[in-house]
Amino acid sequence: MLELLAPAAPAGRPRPPLHLALVIDRSGSMAGPKLETTKECAAFLVRRLAPTDELALVTYDDSFQLVAPAAPVADAGQALGAIASIHPGGQTNLSGGWLKGVESLQGEQGDGPRKVLLLTDGLANVGITDQPALVEMATKAAAADNGVGTTTIGFGADFAEELLTAMADAGRGNAHFAETPDEAPGIFAQEFDGLLSLVAQNVSFKIRPSPEVEMVGILNEYPAVAVAGGVQVQLGDAYGDERRRVLFELDIPEMAKLGVAKVADVVVRYVAVGEEIAAHELTLPTTVNMVSADEAAAGKADMEVLEEVLVLKAARAQEEARK
Repeated sequence: MLELLAPAAPAGRPRPPLHLALVIDRSGSMAGPKLETTKECAAFLVRRLAPTDELALVTYDDSFQLVAPAAPVADAGQALGAIASIHPGGQTNLSGGWLKGVESLQGEQGDGPRKVLLLTDGLANVGITDQPALVEMATKAAAADNGVGTTTIGFGADFAEELLTAMADAGRGNAHFAETPDEAPGIFAQEFDGLLSLVAQNVSFKIRPSPEVEMVGILNEYPAVAVAGGVQVQLGDAYGDERRRVLFELDIPEMAKLGVAKVADVVVRYVAVGEEIAAHELTLPTTVNMVSADEAAAGKADMEVLEEVLVLKAARAQEEARK
């Protein structure tokens, strides 16, 4: 497991913790590119939340499900795994999903905005479908004690622009349209002051296995291409204090000589952004301790790495099963 932690953003006014509910429409009308874009935008936001931010996750089709109650984002991996496993369902109970998101935030204490992010095409056909009624509900939620605002992000060329704009206006939020995941940075930068502080661009790493070692693959969904001597993985831009984990698998043969052996080099490249714009390259040798079979059997697995592996493999298996 390669873990990369971006440096802190330049010192400035610290932002208060966020209290957010991601409400994701997984109805049949979202199936295909709309839902995939929705999931990528949601994952983009989760990866950039601080441990002090609180997040609830709600999905809905003809019914709704509180996937995760509001809690500090101590481990983004669990939320990312839940988002990756979302699949399309039936009809669209927009009111039920939205109300569950509001409910999950109303009891939260402390400073910082409380906001439901409604990710949908807005084609409501179950539950409360009357636009004036939905708009009135958004107005009351925002005006209540510990008011909860509403921001809407529409997906697909056929999204219900009038409804989503009216709900966002009533909920003291904003209405956005996201045609591709590339829209996500601009949307969340506009919504949350200080959430996106760019510190590095074009972050990538190359895995160069030793001659006797074979590259099995990358478990994450990052773009990867075969290059001379190994595999190149593109991670894109990095934001202040952002943590990325990448899992890759190597086939290491039995070696005659025991002891510490280098099995690969990981070469990290990025362009730092700040007072000085400069390209950097860092080579990290990957080593293992070659021991006897008995010693290896007695060793303990790194549970943190194992958990990450299981989450990624489970998400991939679910996606393959749906396809």
